[in-house]
Amino acid sequence: MASIITITSGKGGVGKTTTAINLGIALAGFGREVVIVDANLSTPNIGLHLGAPIVPISLNHVLCGEASISDAVYEHESGTKIVPSSLSIKLMKTVEGEKLKEVGKKLKRIADYVIYDSAAGLGEEAIAAMNAADELIIVTNPEIPAVTDALKTSKVINDLNKKIKGVIVTRLRNSKTEMPLKNIEEMLELPILGTIPEDKNIQAAIFAKNAILCTHPKSKASIAYKTIAAKILGINYKERVGFWSRLFNSF
Repeated sequence: MASIITITSGKGGVGKTTTAINLGIALAGFGREVVIVDANLSTPNIGLHLGAPIVPISLNHVLCGEASISDAVYEHESGTKIVPSSLSIKLMKTVEGEKLKEVGKKLKRIADYVIYDSAAGLGEEAIAAMNAADELIIVTNPEIPAVTDALKTSKVINDLNKKIKGVIVTRLRNSKTEMPLKNIEEMLELPILGTIPEDKNIQAAIFAKNAILCTHPKSKASIAYKTIAAKILGINYKERVGFWSRLFNSF
Protein backbone atom coordinates (compact mmCIF):
# COMPACT_ATOMS: atom_id res chain seq x y z
CA MET A 1 0.00 0.00 0.00
CA ALA A 2 1.36 3.42 -0.99
CA SER A 3 2.35 5.81 1.78
CA ILE A 4 2.97 9.54 2.11
CA ILE A 5 5.92 10.26 4.39
CA THR A 6 6.53 13.88 5.39
CA ILE A 7 10.08 14.75 6.39
CA THR A 8 9.94 17.56 8.92
CA SER A 9 12.10 19.35 11.49
CA GLY A 10 11.71 21.81 14.31
CA LYS A 11 14.28 24.16 12.80
CA GLY A 12 16.08 24.80 9.54
CA GLY A 13 19.61 23.73 8.70
CA VAL A 14 19.46 20.23 10.18
CA GLY A 15 19.56 18.37 6.85
CA LYS A 16 15.84 17.92 6.23
CA THR A 17 15.96 18.46 2.46
CA THR A 18 19.13 16.39 2.08
CA THR A 19 17.37 13.61 3.98
CA ALA A 20 14.17 13.84 1.93
CA ILE A 21 16.11 13.61 -1.34
CA ASN A 22 18.53 10.85 -0.38
CA LEU A 23 16.05 8.75 1.56
CA GLY A 24 13.71 8.91 -1.43
CA ILE A 25 16.47 7.91 -3.85
CA ALA A 26 17.57 5.14 -1.49
CA LEU A 27 14.03 3.73 -1.42
CA ALA A 28 13.95 3.87 -5.21
CA GLY A 29 17.27 2.02 -5.26
CA PHE A 30 15.52 -0.89 -3.57
CA GLY A 31 13.05 -1.09 -6.44
CA ARG A 32 10.25 1.11 -5.11
CA GLU A 33 8.48 3.79 -7.11
CA VAL A 34 9.15 7.07 -5.32
CA VAL A 35 8.00 10.66 -5.82
CA ILE A 36 9.76 13.41 -3.86
CA VAL A 37 7.66 16.55 -3.46
CA ASP A 38 9.01 19.95 -2.46
CA ALA A 39 6.29 20.99 -0.01
CA ASN A 40 8.43 23.86 1.25
CA LEU A 41 6.52 26.42 -0.78
CA SER A 42 8.06 29.62 0.57
CA THR A 43 11.72 28.55 0.46
CA PRO A 44 11.91 25.53 -1.89
CA ASN A 45 15.26 23.78 -2.14
CA ILE A 46 14.82 20.46 -3.92
CA GLY A 47 15.14 21.99 -7.39
CA LEU A 48 18.25 23.84 -6.28
CA HIS A 49 19.77 20.69 -4.79
CA LEU A 50 19.13 18.69 -7.96
CA GLY A 51 20.12 21.25 -10.59
CA ALA A 52 16.60 22.23 -11.69
CA PRO A 53 15.78 25.51 -9.91
CA ILE A 54 13.32 26.52 -12.63
CA VAL A 55 10.89 24.12 -14.32
CA PRO A 56 8.04 24.83 -16.76
CA ILE A 57 5.37 23.51 -14.41
CA SER A 58 5.86 23.33 -10.65
CA LEU A 59 3.84 22.21 -7.63
CA ASN A 60 2.74 25.82 -7.26
CA HIS A 61 0.97 25.68 -10.64
CA VAL A 62 -0.84 22.55 -9.49
CA LEU A 63 -1.91 24.05 -6.17
CA CYS A 64 -3.12 27.15 -8.00
CA GLY A 65 -5.28 25.00 -10.25
CA GLU A 66 -3.30 25.91 -13.37
CA ALA A 67 -1.98 22.41 -14.11
CA SER A 68 -2.49 18.77 -13.22
CA ILE A 69 -0.04 17.00 -10.92
CA SER A 70 1.06 14.67 -13.73
CA ASP A 71 2.43 17.69 -15.59
CA ALA A 72 4.63 18.68 -12.63
CA VAL A 73 6.39 15.32 -12.22
CA TYR A 74 9.98 15.12 -13.51
CA GLU A 75 12.35 12.16 -13.54
CA HIS A 76 15.75 12.37 -11.90
CA GLU A 77 18.71 10.41 -13.28
CA SER A 78 18.27 7.94 -10.39
CA GLY A 79 14.81 7.03 -11.68
CA THR A 80 13.18 8.83 -8.77
CA LYS A 81 10.33 11.17 -9.64
CA ILE A 82 10.56 14.78 -8.45
CA VAL A 83 7.90 17.49 -8.04
CA PRO A 84 9.73 20.83 -7.55
CA SER A 85 8.18 24.02 -6.21
CA SER A 86 8.63 27.44 -7.77
CA LEU A 87 11.07 30.12 -6.65
CA SER A 88 8.57 32.76 -7.86
CA ILE A 89 7.31 34.99 -5.05
CA LYS A 90 4.18 35.71 -7.09
CA LEU A 91 3.28 32.02 -7.32
CA MET A 92 4.11 31.51 -3.65
CA LYS A 93 1.46 34.04 -2.62
CA THR A 94 -1.33 32.37 -4.58
CA VAL A 95 -0.97 28.72 -3.59
CA GLU A 96 -3.20 26.81 -1.21
CA GLY A 97 -1.07 24.52 0.95
CA GLU A 98 -4.05 22.63 2.27
CA LYS A 99 -4.38 21.02 -1.19
CA LEU A 100 -1.23 19.00 -0.50
CA LYS A 101 -3.35 16.16 0.85
CA GLU A 102 -5.32 15.99 -2.41
CA VAL A 103 -2.09 16.05 -4.44
CA GLY A 104 -0.65 13.26 -2.32
CA LYS A 105 -3.66 11.02 -2.94
CA LYS A 106 -3.17 11.38 -6.69
CA LEU A 107 0.57 10.68 -6.49
CA LYS A 108 -0.07 7.51 -4.47
CA ARG A 109 -1.63 6.06 -7.61
CA ILE A 110 1.75 6.05 -9.33
CA ALA A 111 4.15 5.55 -6.42
CA ASP A 112 4.87 3.26 -3.50
CA TYR A 113 6.22 6.18 -1.48
CA VAL A 114 5.48 9.89 -1.73
CA ILE A 115 8.09 11.88 0.20
CA TYR A 116 7.11 15.40 1.24
CA ASP A 117 9.94 17.75 2.13
CA SER A 118 8.12 20.16 4.44
CA ALA A 119 8.98 23.69 5.48
CA ALA A 120 11.03 23.87 8.66
CA GLY A 121 9.38 24.98 11.87
CA LEU A 122 5.75 24.91 12.87
CA GLY A 123 4.14 27.47 10.56
CA GLU A 124 1.13 27.00 8.28
CA GLU A 125 3.17 25.43 5.48
CA ALA A 126 4.75 22.89 7.80
CA ILE A 127 1.36 22.04 9.33
CA ALA A 128 -0.14 21.55 5.85
CA ALA A 129 2.60 19.06 4.96
CA MET A 130 2.10 17.28 8.28
CA ASN A 131 -1.64 17.01 7.68
CA ALA A 132 -1.04 15.55 4.22
CA ALA A 133 1.10 12.71 5.60
CA ASP A 134 0.26 9.13 6.45
CA GLU A 135 3.31 9.17 8.72
CA LEU A 136 6.17 11.51 9.53
CA ILE A 137 9.90 11.41 10.11
CA ILE A 138 11.53 14.10 12.25
CA VAL A 139 15.09 15.17 11.39
CA THR A 140 17.32 16.66 14.06
CA ASN A 141 20.96 17.21 14.99
CA PRO A 142 22.45 15.81 18.22
CA GLU A 143 22.35 19.23 19.85
CA ILE A 144 20.08 20.32 22.70
CA PRO A 145 18.44 23.27 20.83
CA ALA A 146 17.67 21.11 17.78
CA VAL A 147 16.34 18.23 19.88
CA THR A 148 14.21 20.65 21.91
CA ASP A 149 12.67 21.95 18.68
CA ALA A 150 12.15 18.35 17.55
CA LEU A 151 10.24 17.73 20.78
CA LYS A 152 7.95 20.67 20.04
CA THR A 153 7.41 19.29 16.55
CA SER A 154 6.51 15.85 17.87
CA LYS A 155 3.91 17.36 20.21
CA VAL A 156 2.30 19.27 17.33
CA ILE A 157 2.23 16.10 15.21
CA ASN A 158 0.61 14.20 18.06
CA ASP A 159 -2.01 16.95 18.39
CA LEU A 160 -2.78 16.41 14.72
CA ASN A 161 -3.29 12.69 15.44
CA LYS A 162 -0.59 11.76 12.96
CA LYS A 163 1.82 8.84 13.25
CA ILE A 164 5.53 9.54 13.75
CA LYS A 165 7.62 6.80 12.17
CA GLY A 166 10.76 7.88 14.00
CA VAL A 167 13.71 10.23 14.10
CA ILE A 168 16.80 10.58 11.90
CA VAL A 169 19.78 12.20 13.61
CA THR A 170 22.06 13.95 11.12
CA ARG A 171 25.57 15.42 11.24
CA LEU A 172 26.72 12.95 13.86
CA ARG A 173 30.39 13.49 14.73
CA ASN A 174 30.63 11.26 17.82
CA SER A 175 31.84 14.25 19.77
CA LYS A 176 31.70 14.50 23.56
CA THR A 177 29.75 17.75 23.15
CA GLU A 178 26.91 16.00 21.32
CA MET A 179 23.76 14.82 23.00
CA PRO A 180 23.92 10.99 23.38
CA LEU A 181 21.52 9.06 21.16
CA LYS A 182 20.01 7.32 24.17
CA ASN A 183 19.17 10.70 25.70
CA ILE A 184 17.61 11.87 22.44
CA GLU A 185 15.38 8.80 22.34
CA GLU A 186 14.35 9.26 25.96
CA MET A 187 13.65 12.97 25.54
CA LEU A 188 11.60 12.56 22.37
CA GLU A 189 10.08 9.19 23.37
CA LEU A 190 10.52 8.14 19.75
CA PRO A 191 12.66 5.49 18.05
CA ILE A 192 15.77 6.59 16.15
CA LEU A 193 15.49 5.16 12.64
CA GLY A 194 19.16 5.83 11.98
CA THR A 195 21.98 8.32 12.08
CA ILE A 196 23.79 10.21 9.33
CA PRO A 197 27.46 10.89 10.04
CA GLU A 198 29.05 14.24 9.32
CA ASP A 199 30.27 13.83 5.74
CA LYS A 200 31.98 16.51 3.66
CA ASN A 201 30.76 14.70 0.55
CA ILE A 202 27.28 16.05 1.26
CA GLN A 203 28.51 19.58 0.57
CA ALA A 204 30.32 18.31 -2.52
CA ALA A 205 27.04 16.79 -3.75
CA ILE A 206 25.16 20.03 -3.15
CA PHE A 207 27.86 21.89 -5.09
CA ALA A 208 27.47 19.34 -7.91
CA LYS A 209 23.68 19.88 -7.77
CA ASN A 210 22.91 16.25 -7.15
CA ALA A 211 22.18 13.73 -4.42
CA ILE A 212 25.08 12.24 -2.50
CA LEU A 213 23.76 8.78 -3.36
CA CYS A 214 24.49 9.64 -7.00
CA THR A 215 27.75 11.57 -6.61
CA HIS A 216 29.31 9.52 -3.79
CA PRO A 217 27.36 6.24 -3.51
CA LYS A 218 29.99 4.59 -1.30
CA SER A 219 30.32 7.51 1.12
CA LYS A 220 29.46 7.15 4.80
CA ALA A 221 26.33 9.26 4.47
CA SER A 222 25.10 7.36 1.40
CA ILE A 223 25.47 4.02 3.16
CA ALA A 224 23.64 5.44 6.18
CA TYR A 225 20.69 6.59 4.04
CA LYS A 226 20.52 3.21 2.30
CA THR A 227 20.57 1.48 5.68
CA ILE A 228 17.65 3.58 6.92
CA ALA A 229 15.69 2.96 3.70
CA ALA A 230 16.24 -0.78 4.11
CA LYS A 231 15.02 -0.58 7.71
CA ILE A 232 11.83 1.19 6.57
CA LEU A 233 11.27 -1.54 3.98
CA GLY A 234 12.08 -4.34 6.40
CA ILE A 235 15.02 -5.48 4.26
CA ASN A 236 18.15 -7.05 5.70
CA TYR A 237 20.88 -4.84 4.29
CA LYS A 238 24.49 -4.21 5.13
CA GLU A 239 27.13 -2.47 3.06
CA ARG A 240 30.70 -2.06 4.10
CA VAL A 241 33.02 0.76 3.11
CA GLY A 242 36.15 -0.71 1.54
CA PHE A 243 39.70 0.38 2.29
CA TRP A 244 40.04 2.55 -0.82
CA SER A 245 36.67 4.23 -0.21
CA ARG A 246 37.67 5.04 3.38
CA LEU A 247 41.00 6.37 2.16
CA PHE A 248 39.34 8.50 -0.53
CA ASN A 249 36.77 9.88 1.92
CA SER A 250 39.48 10.89 4.36
CA PHE A 251 40.96 13.45 1.96
